Amino acid sequence: MPGQRPIAETERMIRAKLGEAPVHHDQMAMVGNIHRAAAAVRQHVENSVLRGSDLTWTGFVVLWVVWIWGRMETRLVAAEAGISKGTLTGVARTLASRGLVRRSEHPSDGRRVLLSLTDEGEELMQSLFPQFNEEEVFVAAQLSDEESRRTADALRRVVVQIEAHGEERRRQLLDGEPPVPRRSGRRRAKDAPRT
Repeated sequence: MPGQRPIAETERMIRAKLGEAPVHHDQMAMVGNIHRAAAAVRQHVENSVLRGSDLTWTGFVVLWVVWIWGRMETRLVAAEAGISKGTLTGVARTLASRGLVRRSEHPSDGRRVLLSLTDEGEELMQSLFPQFNEEEVFVAAQLSDEESRRTADALRRVVVQIEAHGEERRRQLLDGEPPVPRRSGRRRAKDAPRT
């Protein structure tokens, strides 16, 4: 990725900076490389196969979830896609305005919303996914099939660890307190009145 240092140089600099500090370098490198690999794959796919369909990574993931699972409640789509309900609202509106998804009321609770693919959304996913999968093959080209399976299994175990024990760990780290609400990243202007 342009503008980034090669990964080997980054790892050398980290070791030099931290020196003899009691740090678990292998685990730090693994977590850092998960993030770096995910960002590199996302950027590559958005700038190649998704560009022609005018989709973001998140838009594609939402389409993928609904394509695989079928009509489902928005809160479940958000959870499966790994995004907030607020983010899903914006993405779903964009996809609906393009005629790719349909929003409908839940049959027994009008407060809940269901998402489903339109015929156009179904056709897009059927034609787009094989191209997407070719890019998955491209980004994994340095790995054999067996290495890809082992890597997928190792990453699956990371996810299972967080799913099974993450909440307990967060409570320990926060001394049982609930987490502070997330900020949007925007700061209130100094002269803006508080609401």
